[in-house]
Amino acid sequence: MIVWVNGAFGSGKSTLVDELRPRWPEALVLDPEMVGYVLREIVEVPTGDFQDLRLWRRQVVNLAVGLVEEYRRPVLVPMTLVDPGYVVEIFGALKDAGVVVHHFFLKVSEEVLVRRIDGRSFTPDKPEQDERVRQWCKARIEPCTAAMDTLPGDTVFLDGGLTPQELADDVLARVGGGSGR
Repeated sequence: MIVWVNGAFGSGKSTLVDELRPRWPEALVLDPEMVGYVLREIVEVPTGDFQDLRLWRRQVVNLAVGLVEEYRRPVLVPMTLVDPGYVVEIFGALKDAGVVVHHFFLKVSEEVLVRRIDGRSFTPDKPEQDERVRQWCKARIEPCTAAMDTLPGDTVFLDGGLTPQELADDVLARVGGGSGR
């Protein structure tokens, strides 16, 4: 099984997965951004968004399926994925491979997202790059919000204003995993 934690940048995807890890020790974590970082070292990403690379989408699916098949453990995936075509492509390929996907989307107000993004440091030693990353993340808030209406019908929308513990309780109850608290 895959538990895909989706939402805008700053919505708390990684924080939720960090809360789930000790409570669900058998779960593995796959961060698709790492696949993107590797590809960025090898090939040019003309749009600046590695999700636009077909190879990124294929490799994320292959790695997720491989982890489920090889290790027979649940996989937690914290990743913003809102392009409707990419959602269909990735989730469809996972389903075709026989993998159950539980898709959660963290809903957070734009005001809170901006505050969280502004409070983060992505590249502390490079302030100019840090600001470019912040602006890139903020520019994607509106597309993420708009995409909520296009997500699969079985997407579970979670209130991103809840504490990480409350969110983890909800996720674990819905997927039947972990030890609870």
